[in-house]
Amino acid sequence: MVTASRVQLTVLRGRDDECRSVRSLLDGMPNGGGALLLHGEPGSGRTALVGYAHRHAEGCTVLAGSGLAEEAALPYAGLQRLVDPVLDRATVLPDEQRRLLRRALGGESCPADRRLTLSMAVLGLLTAAAGDRPLLATMDDVDRGDPQTAQVLAFVARRLRHLPIAILLTADVTTTVDGIPAHRLRALTEHESAAVLTDRLRSLVERGSGDRLPERPAESVVTALAAIGGGNPQALVDLVDVLSPGQWRGEESLPAAPPADGALGRAYRARLDRLPPDTRRMLLLAALDEDGEPGTLIRAAAVAGSEIEALAPAEVAGLVRVEPRGVTFPQPLVRRMIAASAPLVERRAAHRLLAGVLMADGQRLRRAMHLAAAAAGADPALADELEAAAAGGADGWATASAALRWAADLSDQPTQSAARLLTAAHYAWTGGQPDVARLLLDRLRAVYRDPAVRGRADLLRGELELRCGTAARASARLLASAGAVAGTDRALAMSGLVRAGEAVCFAGDQYRYAEVGRRASALRRPNDPPSMELMGSLVGGVAATLRGDHERAGPALRRAVVLGGRLTGSALTPTALSCAAAAGLVVAVDGAAHRLADRAVALARERGELSMLSRALELRAVAEYWLGRHEAAAETSRDGLRVARATGQANCANVHLGMLAVLAAVRADRDTSLRRIREMGETPTPGSRPHAFAGWALAVLDLVDGRHAEAANRLASLARLGTGRGQVLVQVMATPYLVEAAAHLPCRPAATAALAVFDRWASSTASPLRRALSARCHALLAPRGGPEAEQEFQTALRLHPTEAGTFERARTELLFGQELRRSRRPRDARTHLHQAREMFTLLGVSCWAEQATTELRAAGESVGPPDLPAARLLTGQQLKIAELVAEGATNREIAARMFLSTRTVDHHLRNVFHRLGIRSRTELARAFATERQVGLASDR
Repeated sequence: MVTASRVQLTVLRGRDDECRSVRSLLDGMPNGGGALLLHGEPGSGRTALVGYAHRHAEGCTVLAGSGLAEEAALPYAGLQRLVDPVLDRATVLPDEQRRLLRRALGGESCPADRRLTLSMAVLGLLTAAAGDRPLLATMDDVDRGDPQTAQVLAFVARRLRHLPIAILLTADVTTTVDGIPAHRLRALTEHESAAVLTDRLRSLVERGSGDRLPERPAESVVTALAAIGGGNPQALVDLVDVLSPGQWRGEESLPAAPPADGALGRAYRARLDRLPPDTRRMLLLAALDEDGEPGTLIRAAAVAGSEIEALAPAEVAGLVRVEPRGVTFPQPLVRRMIAASAPLVERRAAHRLLAGVLMADGQRLRRAMHLAAAAAGADPALADELEAAAAGGADGWATASAALRWAADLSDQPTQSAARLLTAAHYAWTGGQPDVARLLLDRLRAVYRDPAVRGRADLLRGELELRCGTAARASARLLASAGAVAGTDRALAMSGLVRAGEAVCFAGDQYRYAEVGRRASALRRPNDPPSMELMGSLVGGVAATLRGDHERAGPALRRAVVLGGRLTGSALTPTALSCAAAAGLVVAVDGAAHRLADRAVALARERGELSMLSRALELRAVAEYWLGRHEAAAETSRDGLRVARATGQANCANVHLGMLAVLAAVRADRDTSLRRIREMGETPTPGSRPHAFAGWALAVLDLVDGRHAEAANRLASLARLGTGRGQVLVQVMATPYLVEAAAHLPCRPAATAALAVFDRWASSTASPLRRALSARCHALLAPRGGPEAEQEFQTALRLHPTEAGTFERARTELLFGQELRRSRRPRDARTHLHQAREMFTLLGVSCWAEQATTELRAAGESVGPPDLPAARLLTGQQLKIAELVAEGATNREIAARMFLSTRTVDHHLRNVFHRLGIRSRTELARAFATERQVGLASDR
């Protein structure tokens, strides 16, 4: 077993559950003993947990042993070392047991028919040793020692219920012991792995053994090391111990696996040494053949003069699984450790053998990568072959990135090496590996300082920062790097400006978009190819929109949408389609925007371009929101959230969380909305898009609960109109809610200003929905009961599209019905309220359907009791008063029982009647009786 490092002994990261189990075992000894088996991979922290038990066994006698492979053939050798300190207590044993115990521990064999007697002798010996105080016996790596010791300890461990004895055993992951509780040690999470790495690095620095080591390593290095370590604590410690200062800073490439001469490497080498030579050879071939195609390994085995069946001992040892579909490794770290533990000569020979059995055509890249792994120095021809075979990422972007890293190492020209490193970083990012991309960019910056290469690398850094870091910092980097490459690659510079504009909008610094627009305009030419023209039209159109020049914005954005639909060949990319979809959303052609975004999603999935997938899903979700497909939008956002989290895109993840919070709030699902906002944590900066989405969601919840002033204040704070600061585009989306909240307030300047911006945008589009919402907003701000309000509501209903936006049409029907009822026109109101109730019911939006039902009752319509229980509609005090009324109590009696004035009771009762949509105490009693009957039926 691996000896745990000092840092592991003091801080056991990720082992809280196991530590609690150990403490529970120790704390229970005075009332009765027990046993616990901890099993896991080498290096997973089993020995560290044994040490933890020793440190917490205060007031106990501690016996400690460990299984040794060298003594596995010596019966009871482990038992002898464990109980030797208390053998003097054997005098209390019966003579037969004492003699048998001494013979067994002295090296004489124990007959099979006497093993029960021997086991009882050991139990009696430990019981005698625990006579003065409780006893803890630990046997680390019990599976590595002699099996006789393991059998005796298992026997004893099952018979401790009434004895002050605890036994703690550790073993490999494949070991089980019947009748003993077991914990399998899981792999550490990325966060826990990072903590182990920083703990160890801090320890080295404090001890003075790392004079040149940085106190704060590069974040990308820590993330990459966590992945290499595979969640194994000892692997992480071993990696820290061998890294150079340059590797910690990200300037040098990191090792592919923990060191072979580290503690974990030695442990695996010991396991491998116990296997037959033929098994070790096949195991190495299987470890190096990462694609795992059965045919490849079968051909390699034949060339090596072996066969797949040679892996049987490794399968028994739990190192591999041999199945019809191929050979798999239960833990990725096992594969790496097998390869790292093999001598270099054997590794290179195995790579050459695998390259020889691969086909040059269909398996070109895999063959080239095996040859690269077997190469001993620079090989320009092989580097060219790797670059050509990896182009386009047909074998997966992660594989292509690894191939380009090999190509860079094999290149004999610094310029070629730098270009290949940069391409490797692009491929890694495209495949959704931002930390790998950052590491490669750090390495590139350390070895190559050409301004042209630096500019292209900084463009990629800026995109990584936009998706995964600080958007405000990303915009400055992207603007600078776009300028650096503009003289040599206009298309690349334009793509950088598109990203810079996106970063500006994400951070809420729209006033800076004007500079993005000016630079994009300077790059444009009359004969630009479609993809270049599309990007230029998008930037120009958004810039014009943000400055309020919709006459210029509309044609430019519509041109981008048209170009997006015409893309073919190499110009047809998820990025270009997403640009066209974004343009469609700004110009309010929702159907076209949805088709373009949907196509971008499909193409990104097909090509494995995970870096763009989350953004494309974000655009599709917004299009579905405008189309009134709220359920589809929520499902799209959930999909985008999964992709963003899997690819480390924190900013994209927060946008999807914000969208999910808004969609839940619109459905009045308070719990889900607040949960999504909490999931964002504190990472979204004020003014950013996720922060604005969260504010919008909270405002909608305020509006649902009747807190109109709070809702209006939240929505008004999303952007500071006229300054270009804040989330102008989000506030435009939320303007109908801002106006609805402000309609209940005496002072409405913020809503009036926001509506003016919304009007200018809506009138410049061909969207009936936007114009319907504009008319609805004007109706809400018009004098109550006047002809202007009715006319605007009628206009809104005429404009609402029938094929989309059903939810918004239902909201307009509800608001119009409320206006008519409050203007003492209940008969006219009922028509619109019935329409609203029906549409909300069909959409499954129960809260809004209940509001329509309440309004119908207030308009004199009998529509039955509320669908939801009163507890969901009333405050706690209102519910108590309603229950007392339903029981027949008078207002005076209720006031006396609740220590309230009769006027307060009367006020609450009026609110109860309004919320439940009833008009008398008799109806209230009937509604509560019906509710109780429904509740009893559901209980049955």
